[in-house]
Amino acid sequence: MGETQNQDFAPSSKCIAPPRSKTRLYRVWKGRNKFLCGGRLIFGPDAASCLLSTFLIGAPALTFFIKMLVRIREVDFLYGHVVLIVGLVLTILDLTFLFMTSSRDPGIIPRNSRSPESDESHSASSVEWMNSATPDMKLPRTKDICVYGHIVRVKFCDTCLLYRPPRASHCSICNNCVQRFDHHCPWVGQCIGVRNYRTFILFISTSTILCIYVFTFSLLNLLEEWGGIWDAMSRDVVLVILMAYCFIAVWFVGGLSVFHFYLMSTNKTTYENFRYRYDKKENPFDRGMIKNLKEILFSKTAPLLVNFREMVTEEDHTILGSITKRFGVDVINSKEKDLEVGTIGKDGKLLPDILQNLDYDGIENSLRKDKGGNLDLDPYFFPTAQEEEYGTGDGTVDDNGTETSSQRNSSAVLPR
Repeated sequence: MGETQNQDFAPSSKCIAPPRSKTRLYRVWKGRNKFLCGGRLIFGPDAASCLLSTFLIGAPALTFFIKMLVRIREVDFLYGHVVLIVGLVLTILDLTFLFMTSSRDPGIIPRNSRSPESDESHSASSVEWMNSATPDMKLPRTKDICVYGHIVRVKFCDTCLLYRPPRASHCSICNNCVQRFDHHCPWVGQCIGVRNYRTFILFISTSTILCIYVFTFSLLNLLEEWGGIWDAMSRDVVLVILMAYCFIAVWFVGGLSVFHFYLMSTNKTTYENFRYRYDKKENPFDRGMIKNLKEILFSKTAPLLVNFREMVTEEDHTILGSITKRFGVDVINSKEKDLEVGTIGKDGKLLPDILQNLDYDGIENSLRKDKGGNLDLDPYFFPTAQEEEYGTGDGTVDDNGTETSSQRNSSAVLPR
């Protein structure tokens, strides 16, 4: 009877593994992006700011259209309709470029589920080793590669477990490595990278043109009013507020457009311009103004590196999340990742300045030693060592393995 029960509960030699659940990649992606339409639209974590930008563009434009519709009978038929249609086209284009910039993949680089194998050809004396946040790995923090005949240094990303391609950087807001990372724009709620930089340029350029357009024709409407300019401004306060709004906004978006035109002509990103200035050496990516503008404005859009709609095994990406937490990614910020070895402790936290780059071997060698070669510890701070040396109690062990002492003191006996 017992043998029958054991046979019933004995494990079968052919175990059938349970089916592993599959899902879309965007559902288990470890970045902070927001996805719509089944992963076809990719927004940043602060995508709500896109709605604010839409309001800041649409509300003044709508006010201008209403003012033009009111005055369309008072002006020339062709003039009134042309001004109205051109303004409407500019507004639609501006909002379209805003939505394309905010909802497009900026060039997200695929993550690795495990760290790359270390290259044994590197020597520890010439390479900063990745052993602070990832103590189990022996990986150089940086590597040198050749780009257009220039040596460019690439860094290892602790979060994505990969060496970033040239000009790529990790966005701390979206938690992704992005190709040709320019900046994270709070007005569109998305990273600006290699795949949406062109639409971003078109967005800010169209915004500048729209502001100038609305300001100019609002001023012309005031000048055509009967009486003086001040009387017209006092009668139409809404138009004056619209002009003031466009005057202030054009300095912001206009200045941004001029700045990015300079970046395009020199083939630099905002991140490179403010953090890695090419002052002492030549910019390896600058190929002349014409070629730089042609590369950015008239080249093909970079292909997608991550297909967020592909079916993946959910368990594998769950393991990926535990790996990144194991290596202390949650406690290392972007500034600490760029520091040299010796400034970050084993727990991943930044050490105080006084403890950084200390020679602990030299400290140990400088300690006092007795005649036997052992460390000569201060008896005041280390009473346990003195107790073991000068204790007078005779210790015995009973049958239960418990040590007893006939004369055990509660405090250490110090020599006199």
